Amino acid sequence: MNKSTVSEDIYSKLVNEEDARVCSEISESQCSNLPANFLLMVISHFFSKLGDALASPKVVLPWVMQSINAPLYLIGFLVPIRESGSLIPQLLIASYIRRVQVRKWIWVAGSLIQAAAISSIGLVAWQLEGSSAGWSIIALITLFSLARGLCSVASKDVIGKTIPKTRRGQVNGWSASAAGLVTVGVAGVLLLSGESQPTTLMYALLIGGAGLLWIIAALFYAQIKEQPGATEGGGNALREAIQRLSIMRDDKPFRRFVITRSLLLCSALSAPYYVVLGQKNIGTAASLLGLFMLASGAASLFSAPIWGRFADVSSRQVMIIAALMTSALGLAVYLLQTLHSDWLAVSWVLPALYFMLSIAHQGVRIGRKTYVVDLAEGNKRTDYVAVSNTLIGLILLLMGFLGALGAVLDVSEIILLLSVLGAIGAAMAMTLPQAE
Repeated sequence: MNKSTVSEDIYSKLVNEEDARVCSEISESQCSNLPANFLLMVISHFFSKLGDALASPKVVLPWVMQSINAPLYLIGFLVPIRESGSLIPQLLIASYIRRVQVRKWIWVAGSLIQAAAISSIGLVAWQLEGSSAGWSIIALITLFSLARGLCSVASKDVIGKTIPKTRRGQVNGWSASAAGLVTVGVAGVLLLSGESQPTTLMYALLIGGAGLLWIIAALFYAQIKEQPGATEGGGNALREAIQRLSIMRDDKPFRRFVITRSLLLCSALSAPYYVVLGQKNIGTAASLLGLFMLASGAASLFSAPIWGRFADVSSRQVMIIAALMTSALGLAVYLLQTLHSDWLAVSWVLPALYFMLSIAHQGVRIGRKTYVVDLAEGNKRTDYVAVSNTLIGLILLLMGFLGALGAVLDVSEIILLLSVLGAIGAAMAMTLPQAE
């Protein structure tokens, strides 16, 4: 059995291929390569998502920075810098990417830079401590984020050119699910360690190993068969970036999507506060870290394929449901902390709530990624992705300062505030047009 037959067989089982018209949005040549490209994209995204999970800025990196005595205020900037650093420059990045006909190589380059940055964080965790370690990690996370921005814009163009609309959500869904399965295994190892405290060498091996996964991802992504695409509009980056912002004024559906996505940041920003609440109520043993990693991995494993299939039917509905879940969970956490705080001291309660939050976050991510890709075609898709990501990056950086509210608000009250934003986001998502 040759490679083509194997890839077609696996592809048909994963997507339950029945619709002969599925390739109506992509070229005939790309359609013939669809099974192989689909699998290569799932595999490469699996390795990058697994790397993200093993070096998570919501769970793993804060834990590591705390263990090497990095300043607390630097830990609070991990998520905002990691996310906004990859989003804010995208208007400028997009102008460069528009000049490149085959854009998979942009993704490959970005993946290799991410590998170098994350592996270096592993070395820092092993060799340094205190402020020097903290600032080194922040600098490396900034480099990682910039490389991640390259991959973000390029990947949406590549998937738009090589995968038809009704299959795009499943690329993210299956890769996230597989990464979740392996994350569950790693979490199981941490759970077996019980109350012991991991050494810095163990953290270094965990994070350094995560860095190697981006190299493997790049090797698979490089094999995708992508036809040369349009290169119009690759002029002066800054001037075109400013001109491109006009779509926020002129394109009403896109403008509503950006506002909705801003409000849906609540699912990502809430996550670290669940972990902090867990440390306050339960403790800091390795087993607790394992429980939160298990919750995150299991959520990806079980929910991502379902969200992916649902997103191919209606990515708008996926965003609405996921936002409502986030809001309901935030309210539940607040009420438990206020009325029955002893319940949150039970070792499994907060990890269980984090599991449900991770399910909701998977829905938000897969829903909004699928929606923005399906909302436009060609270079307009590049503009949509770049403008929305740049604006979201700025908003995220500002919202990252919510941690400063910890001086006047309880952690559960910050979670409640974010859940209110989620409810407003769900209402905004209801006003969006269908993109599928």
